[in-house]
Amino acid sequence: MEHIIQANSADIWRISEIIVTNYRMNFYQFFRDDEYYFGELNVRDTAAEFAECLGETFVYDDGIIKGVLKMNGSEIEKLFIEPTFQNCGIGRKLLNFAVSEQSGKFLWVLEYNVRAAEFYKRNGFRFTGEKMVEDEVVPLLKMAINCGIS
Repeated sequence: MEHIIQANSADIWRISEIIVTNYRMNFYQFFRDDEYYFGELNVRDTAAEFAECLGETFVYDDGIIKGVLKMNGSEIEKLFIEPTFQNCGIGRKLLNFAVSEQSGKFLWVLEYNVRAAEFYKRNGFRFTGEKMVEDEVVPLLKMAINCGIS
């Protein structure tokens, strides 16, 4: 797909910047954990994490890296777009790439993140009825491109 390429080591800092920014903008409002969102969560540590999984990470790069996709087998583990470029179709392109080119079948969405859940619904995903709580406080709902998938 046009502009979607496998991430490389030169992309790590930009990927990390996009992820940290999105976590703060999208999740801080629900958890209000200053220590985590403005201490533990930082670009340096996120970069170190992504340095180990570049083979599963893709970027939308049209001269500027505007979005990131991380796969874990058939799970779409992360999909984030630089906030400045949201609502430009980049998320849809990365999601379509995940499904059509990387055999992406499911993902977990934060229960409170209605905006993200609606985006995934518009793009063919449905709730499976499965729920998990990550780190004892983060309620996640499973969505799949085909609800028969577990």
